[in-house]
Amino acid sequence: MAEPIVYNVTDDLVDRLIGLAPGAKTYEVRHYREKVAAATQGSYDALFDPALPGLSLAERLLVALYATRITPSPLLAAHYRARLNDAGAPPADIAVAESGKPSDAATPRLAAILEFTRKLIEKPVEGDEAALKTLPAAGVSTPAVVTLSQLVAFLSYQVRLVAGLEAMKALEAGPARAASEPPAPFPANTAATAPGAEIKAHGFTNESLEWKAWLDVVNVETATPEQVAVLEESHPKAKVSDYYLFLVHQPEILRQRSTAFNAIMYAPGGLSRAERELGSTYVSRINGCVYCASVHAQRFEQLAKRNEVIAQVFEDPATAGTTARELAIGKFSIQITEAPASVNADSIQALKDAGLNEGEILDLLHSDAIFAWANRLMLNLGEPVFPKA
Repeated sequence: MAEPIVYNVTDDLVDRLIGLAPGAKTYEVRHYREKVAAATQGSYDALFDPALPGLSLAERLLVALYATRITPSPLLAAHYRARLNDAGAPPADIAVAESGKPSDAATPRLAAILEFTRKLIEKPVEGDEAALKTLPAAGVSTPAVVTLSQLVAFLSYQVRLVAGLEAMKALEAGPARAASEPPAPFPANTAATAPGAEIKAHGFTNESLEWKAWLDVVNVETATPEQVAVLEESHPKAKVSDYYLFLVHQPEILRQRSTAFNAIMYAPGGLSRAERELGSTYVSRINGCVYCASVHAQRFEQLAKRNEVIAQVFEDPATAGTTARELAIGKFSIQITEAPASVNADSIQALKDAGLNEGEILDLLHSDAIFAWANRLMLNLGEPVFPKA
């Protein structure tokens, strides 16, 4: 990036699309986590920087229209369609993104890009090594693959963030509701699990796993100063992690994404750290991300000093939860993951009925949405490496 990205709250896209304004409760709740709002906007700005090489701005906007159409998010789809018109994209390409299928694209390159997008949006676990390698075969460079993967993953996050905030705004605008009794947890669907015990179910585990990329990573010894700086900002182990070394092909995008992730998962106050980890584990289980589920199951146990709910999530997330509050967290996390367009004021009220306040609800929404992003990167750029027997 030629110039550093600077956040101007008056230009915030999410606020503008939803109609959030200072003084409204949902606006104030959202901007209590200002670092998340800034990094969300910063990610958007980085991903749609006209000067970003590898994928043209028109290609990126076509991906955005297609992804938000099939998710679906009519609000975001309308935004990206307007941007395509302003950019002068060919009408035939816009028509494919708006109402066609990838095979209708005018070029094999665009067809491959949209097909990869479809898999990541609709069923990210299908984005395997073979799917990824269709992109280099269609002439997409490794840095451009990173851009595309980050873009689709960001759009998955953005759609869910917008859906949740729209629902929070709708509840705020409606008549006051009396709290109802939350449902009781289901009977335990797995045997009690001692802290520290190994849990394995349906291919998921709380063992420590490694992860390896399917395409070339950046060599730290030959990395640019900007790449090194972003690695050092992102995570203490980023310089030895295939994940970060692959994503740093596009350093500014990684910088914004890491800032958002760290602000969401580690900021003090609000929803407990353990419950943020629990929400992310539900999402990872639903999306089929074995690596993410492993990491965040471990973090939940480290924070909560127990793991019985993790055993339940691995066994059957739909019935998992040792308390009414955990059950509500699970139900919302599943809904925002599987059907974000269905999230509404009732979805938010159910969390309130279970005892979550607006700030905690925002933190859960952020945690769930950021794992729509994280899971798609982990599932579609590499694979977990299990301990040797």
